[in-house]
Amino acid sequence: MTQIPHNPFILVDGSSYLFRAYHAPPHLTNSAGEPTGAIYGVVNMLRSLLKRYEPSHMAVVFDAKGKTFRNDMYAEYKANRPPMPDDLRSQIAPLHEIVRAMGLPLLCIDGVEADDVIGTLARQAEAEGRTTLISTGDKDMAQLVGEHTILINTMTDTVMDIEGVHKKFGVSPEQIIDYLALMGDSSDNIPGLPGVGDKTAQAMLQGMTSIDAMLAEPQKITELSFRGAKSMPQKLAEFKDQLLLSRDLATIREDVALDFTPEQLTIQAADTERLIALYGQCEFRRWLGEVLEQGPVTDQVLGIEPQQKQAGAEQAAPEQRIDTSQYETILTQADFDRWLDKLKHAEVWALDTETTSLNYMQARLVGMSFAVAEGEAAYLPLAHDYLDAPAQLDRDTVLEALKPILEDATPRKVGQNLKYDMHILANCGIQLRGILNDTMLASYVLNSVSSRHDMDTLSLQYLNHKPISFQDIAGKGAKQLTFNQIDLAQAAPYAAEDADVTLRLHNVLWDKLANEPGLKKVLTELELPVLSILAGMERHGVMIDPTLLAQQSKELAQSLKEIEQEAYAIAGEEFNLNSTKQLQQILFEKLELPVRKKTPKGAPSTAEEVLQELALDYPLPALILQQRGMAKLKSTYTDKLPKVMVPSSGRIHTSYHQAVAATGRLSSSDPNLQNIPIRNEAGRRVRQAFVAPEGYKVVAIDYSQIELRIMAHLSQDKGLLDAFAKGLDIHRATAAEVFGVGLDEVSSEQRRRAKAVNFGLIYGMSAFGLARQLNIGRNDAQHYMDIYFERFPGVQDYMERTRSTAAEHGYVETLYGRRLYLPDIKARNIPRKKAAERAAINAPMQGTAADIIKRAMIAVADWIAEQNNDDVIMTMQVHDELVFEIKHQALDSVVPKLCAVMQEAANLDVPLIAEAGVGDNWDQAH
Repeated sequence: MTQIPHNPFILVDGSSYLFRAYHAPPHLTNSAGEPTGAIYGVVNMLRSLLKRYEPSHMAVVFDAKGKTFRNDMYAEYKANRPPMPDDLRSQIAPLHEIVRAMGLPLLCIDGVEADDVIGTLARQAEAEGRTTLISTGDKDMAQLVGEHTILINTMTDTVMDIEGVHKKFGVSPEQIIDYLALMGDSSDNIPGLPGVGDKTAQAMLQGMTSIDAMLAEPQKITELSFRGAKSMPQKLAEFKDQLLLSRDLATIREDVALDFTPEQLTIQAADTERLIALYGQCEFRRWLGEVLEQGPVTDQVLGIEPQQKQAGAEQAAPEQRIDTSQYETILTQADFDRWLDKLKHAEVWALDTETTSLNYMQARLVGMSFAVAEGEAAYLPLAHDYLDAPAQLDRDTVLEALKPILEDATPRKVGQNLKYDMHILANCGIQLRGILNDTMLASYVLNSVSSRHDMDTLSLQYLNHKPISFQDIAGKGAKQLTFNQIDLAQAAPYAAEDADVTLRLHNVLWDKLANEPGLKKVLTELELPVLSILAGMERHGVMIDPTLLAQQSKELAQSLKEIEQEAYAIAGEEFNLNSTKQLQQILFEKLELPVRKKTPKGAPSTAEEVLQELALDYPLPALILQQRGMAKLKSTYTDKLPKVMVPSSGRIHTSYHQAVAATGRLSSSDPNLQNIPIRNEAGRRVRQAFVAPEGYKVVAIDYSQIELRIMAHLSQDKGLLDAFAKGLDIHRATAAEVFGVGLDEVSSEQRRRAKAVNFGLIYGMSAFGLARQLNIGRNDAQHYMDIYFERFPGVQDYMERTRSTAAEHGYVETLYGRRLYLPDIKARNIPRKKAAERAAINAPMQGTAADIIKRAMIAVADWIAEQNNDDVIMTMQVHDELVFEIKHQALDSVVPKLCAVMQEAANLDVPLIAEAGVGDNWDQAH
């Protein structure tokens, strides 16, 4: 294999990579719904080439618009190609802009193809004795390979020199044109020689060298050993003109008249400001961060330092987007009094806390930062540990002075993930009030699917500024410092910048929300009020019984051993149930179970959905699923819950997350309360360990079939509205309609199938999916769905209406104005589009359900506050359920009122039913 020398002349087949990147994952879009995946793929490849080969000369070559000389030769050339997809066409202009902004020469020459421009430049470079590296995925380019010309396929990381061409195609580079001409090319509509494929073309050229030799002595071909050799002379005579035309079409021109030479195609310093704007528009945040911090990769290759201007050029390396040098550090009483006055008189101000831990129950306050205007920020250190530190103000005195301002209910404070700061201040006896905005939640409400909503990401996206990272000042890994150990000279700018960036983000996001009153209402009337409620729930925590959990862990361990022995008996040998490789060997090689799906590397898949399908017919996959479920319960809950319990209170303190699930649902972690199974005995036993304190009961109130009720409201289907209005069992009512029987005649199996149809439609399930779930034929499943839509036509109308609305606007909305963007709703890739359509149907229901439970939480919290009722504590929110601790003597009066408050949280065209359960533990109450 030829060694590629340092600094080769690189020619990139931009058009080839553009199409390949379009069809390859990731299928990216920005928050505006604009496709960016092809741009990302090509730019990623260019960056890889620059870093790997550090060239000084390079060109990215694209096909120009319009016809070429080949169309004049053959009118049908490329005639069978479909038109370029709109979502690819829209990416060409921004890609070209990025290439130019990177400082890379970009070529589009009219009348010829990119291949011809590349071929001409390669030959010119070869004549100068310069090695050329052609980056392409196009096999036609193999004809250009020579002593000084090498191909590289960056997407597969393969290099092809003369030896590589022989190995791949069985012919030399000089024979590639004839090889292509003989085979033809269906994608380019080059006719070739009928009946000749790659093997035949190889044999002909290996035996006769060239097309010219074949035409000169056609009878010699009959002496070759390939199939069809005897009839080949006649075929050559009959299709001679077609073959010669094919050769002309396949020949890359090497004599295109160009106004430049390889030596003139030098990489220039990047247009940093333009690149920042383009990366920001495409939301390539990692690359944007690199440009802001280190400079563009092209400048790194050219050796241009980020902080030095390029000699003789107008462009400068990136400057700090926000000046952090003017921030203050509050160390004296006079400084503190001055800033206290600023906070009192600021119309809006941002705050942030610095602590010793991310665990809100354990974290100690180290300092606070404030910003009262963009660029006007300060850090107040309170508990740093340095030996030579300047005198810090007395912590208790400072907090006592700040408390009235922090607890003032006037909405003036803004922050990023303020729920955490609320906890930290609560640890100091301060209840934060007067929250105007949380930038994390504002970003989430504006577009829940666009990106992460952390401050660094938002700063890059909206401010084109890369903040100082915590690792920059604290280090990383086991030796990472806690904030109280960081030198004040580094700690102060970092902390003050957090407040400054947060205030700037508030200004940007608040303006955007002003133009979206529906979304602003979601933020101010749902998310921000819920933030404070969640903080209270997290702080109170949930009581657990660690002794019971320990016993369950022992029992699960024993059950897992028994499952293993049973699995060994079926397999006929012992194996590691957790080893994918061993499981593949047992299931698909030894037991010869059917392979339902393969991994990207071609191995039989053992993913959960595959095992679920196999479990319908085979015992071992069913055991594996059972083992996985029990093992997860043990590791995630029965083993872990006692470890995260606060010993002094006997409670666990989960973290609820508002800005994660796209539809508005809450999620939780450490521990995850949303995923404790309820449909199996082991999961219900875990819930038994969630107990009430002495004198209290656990009360769980959940909404009955809320998403189906929302479906009835949104679809306005008369059949569904009537069934809910009459208080019928909706699944039994559906079964009666679908199976054409009376309500009293519906069997349990019919009800089960109707239930699967009801919930399947909510999630946009296809007949194929329903067939798999019910283990019936696809035709039977389609029959059920057809009858359902006949009986409930409003549901089908709603689905069609929703698909149409989603395609028109690019998003769907909940009943309360929450918006879910669907970037793939117009995708030409059918599976991606279908998935987006399923999400479009489900999101308004799931999102509306999420909004309703949040409205219920707010209403319940308000009622408890109005009653000044210490007998009721809201402890958990899980899916459509609220969980409380309520004193024994208050149950009779409080529980009916709580149900009524929850039922009044939404005004639907069907009754909203909240059902309560009471018990000594969560399982009993459910």
